[in-house]
Amino acid sequence: MANRVSRYFFFVFVLLFLVSLPIQISADEAEGKEFVLTLDHTNFSDTVNKHNFIVVEFYAPWCGHCKKLAPEYEKAASILSSHDPPVVLAKVDANEEQNRDLATQFDVKGFPTIKILRNGGKDVQEYKGPREADGIVEYLKKQSGPASSEIKSADDATSFIGDNKVVIVGIFPKFSGEEYNNFTALAEKLRADYDFAHTLDAKYLPRGESSVNGPIVRLFKPFDELFVEFQDFHVEALEKFVEETSIPIVTVFNNDPSNHPYVMKFFNSPNAKAMLFVNFTTETADSLKSKYREAAEQYRQDGISFLVGDVEASQGAFQYFGLKEDQVPLIIIQHNDGKKFLKPNVEPDHVSAWLKDYKDGKIQPFKKSEPIPEVNNEPVKVVVADSLDEIVFNSKKNVLLEFYAPWCGHCKKLAPILDEVAVSFQNDDNVVIAKLDATANDIPSDTFDVQGYPTLYFRSSNGQISQYDGNRTKEDIIDFIEKNRDKSDDKPAPQESQTKDEPAKDEL
Repeated sequence: MANRVSRYFFFVFVLLFLVSLPIQISADEAEGKEFVLTLDHTNFSDTVNKHNFIVVEFYAPWCGHCKKLAPEYEKAASILSSHDPPVVLAKVDANEEQNRDLATQFDVKGFPTIKILRNGGKDVQEYKGPREADGIVEYLKKQSGPASSEIKSADDATSFIGDNKVVIVGIFPKFSGEEYNNFTALAEKLRADYDFAHTLDAKYLPRGESSVNGPIVRLFKPFDELFVEFQDFHVEALEKFVEETSIPIVTVFNNDPSNHPYVMKFFNSPNAKAMLFVNFTTETADSLKSKYREAAEQYRQDGISFLVGDVEASQGAFQYFGLKEDQVPLIIIQHNDGKKFLKPNVEPDHVSAWLKDYKDGKIQPFKKSEPIPEVNNEPVKVVVADSLDEIVFNSKKNVLLEFYAPWCGHCKKLAPILDEVAVSFQNDDNVVIAKLDATANDIPSDTFDVQGYPTLYFRSSNGQISQYDGNRTKEDIIDFIEKNRDKSDDKPAPQESQTKDEPAKDEL
């Protein structure tokens, strides 16, 4: 659960990227030639070992995002086949049982996942570029070239640094020595996330002291103080400097694609995440954002990252956190352990005081929960976050609890089976079969590890908790319950057939 927030936001926020160069479709592509290599467990290693640079997409045939990417990926492969040197794009059907080990090896948790493999597969990095052909081409051209580009003129600097991205430039008296080598090592390590350059003359650069001759690192950014400098050339210190200074004091989430890389970094941060959601067009929006920024400057050194989101662009966040628009403007703080703290209908003068109370431990955690059902008389009982204690933890009963998602096909298939299990135990007051919509309710992550749907846990009446990972049949689930329930229960096991003394019954 600690990382579920970041993973979720990567899916619900569609990250758009700006592209600039037109592309020409080759005659070979028009004739239907395939440029993307198809790899599997039989040829993957041999193919990768032959290339110093190869890009591999792990996909599933049923995945809608993969289907959308496929023609763009093929178009990019056709263009890059003519690059000097050619850039090879490949794909692996990670849904195939025989390719599952490859998916595990490369930590594939969703589709599509794209990896850049260097040096015969010895070095692996995430592809973090666009998902359309021209953007893929330009991103991979940069990735396949030197990690850092030399700036030899003011025109070079102007075209390279620009106005809307983070760029790290090393200024050196000569391109050799420990400082230069450490800088190039950092550029190689972080090249998927940032643009690096190096120069012998600071006068080419658009901002900062022009007479400095280094060695020094100057980081340019399109926000806050616009540039910062650093002179500790240990790789770890350089990396920390880049990561900390390349995030705005307050990250803006709206419909502007140029902000989206910073939103990604915000949600990938290990810090607690404070988010102000406000309608940017209201009269109080500017005052709220100003007070929020003042608070961010005060508390950002205390392990908190800050974001302000326009309500129009933040519907995915509202769904995830269980928020309502009548609570806007609001502040919500998310911890990596899943705890959340909420201040709805916040006013500008309340921002600083509420954050201070939060820092002082005076704010109680907020819990996302569906309403407790007024009627709950179906065989499988409905559990929500607010009734979890009553039905599961404090009931002194044996409870089989399913964590499900309404859209999950496997959950829909399991539903009638759980109904049958529940009916089998309908005369046993010590056994409860229940379900909880894990997309609409918070789950105690220190108790239940829910990584996919459906996930089933069993809590015996004496408090023993175990996860069910057996076959999803009525008989196997009943057998599991009987083996794991509190042995002091005196209720009989469910009857699968009538006894001689009972009249025949139709099984439900």
